[in-house]
Amino acid sequence: MSNSPDYFPHLVCPMDGGALAADAAALSCAAGHRYDVRDSIPRLLDPASNYAEAFGEQWKHYRETQLDSFTKTDLTRDRLRRCLGEPLWARLNDPAERLQVLEVGCGAGRFTEVLLKLPGTAVTSTDLSSAVEPNQRNCPQDARHRIIQCDLNRFPFAKAQYDVVVCLGVVQHTQSSEGTIARLYEQVKPGGWLVIDHYPRNLAHYTRLGEHALRPFLKRMKPGTAVRVTEKLTRWFFPLHKAVRRVRPAQMLLSRVSPVLTYFQALPELDDRQQYEWAELDTHDSLTDWYKHVRTPGEIRRALTALGAADVWVALGGNGVEGRCRKPI
Repeated sequence: MSNSPDYFPHLVCPMDGGALAADAAALSCAAGHRYDVRDSIPRLLDPASNYAEAFGEQWKHYRETQLDSFTKTDLTRDRLRRCLGEPLWARLNDPAERLQVLEVGCGAGRFTEVLLKLPGTAVTSTDLSSAVEPNQRNCPQDARHRIIQCDLNRFPFAKAQYDVVVCLGVVQHTQSSEGTIARLYEQVKPGGWLVIDHYPRNLAHYTRLGEHALRPFLKRMKPGTAVRVTEKLTRWFFPLHKAVRRVRPAQMLLSRVSPVLTYFQALPELDDRQQYEWAELDTHDSLTDWYKHVRTPGEIRRALTALGAADVWVALGGNGVEGRCRKPI
């Protein structure tokens, strides 16, 4: 098996669906569309329209922070296993399966790392941002892994090529949650599975006053500047969160005013240094995303059902609302 179009689903031009030909540094189609290949990663998108580059800077800066191999926990593994469900998890653990997995919004490789440990997978990792570069450092391309920078609005694949499409921590940051879910579903083979999650619609989202006040400014800053501002905010507010972490009313009140996210109760597995890094990372994430949508479990269920999906499962957990469904044969 090799990391080539002969094993993975073939790449096509994201603009017109035409076949792509390769030379030493680029891919091109008969219509004249040309795409760079840098650091062995095809860049199949228009960089001028990349609204997510703050995330690229984020994952370069926090390349290892959320990896299970770095935290020495199973936080990511457990979350992915729950979202996939036990039957699909078992199939991905079977070397005889060789299921094609499309990972959309791969970031620095938090879930990539876990997917590649499952012997029944061949993984195509994609991201709109330059996060593909730290992903390659953490999870190098090889016979079971390829990385592509592309826009999920213009996937460089023919439809229905993947046994499993996984998109965690991403849908809420796109222009349209329902539109994104529909495009992800198009990539699923008949009989295959779509696995997603989404921010929840709850009171906490609407009452984070510090976030609502600062986000309009930080999301418009240059990516490097936004990282530095987030670092300062975390230095100021994190000690306050830590001081009241065992006083629930005080912690709840502070979280309404402070723009900093902390996980003392939610993720007790993390040590003090990791708690600080996760706070800094997720605060940057929450203050620089260009789009931030929220949905209820019922809204996610209706979106999946409207696509004609079968075996729809939706529940609260992890990132908020988790869901999966199967495309009927």
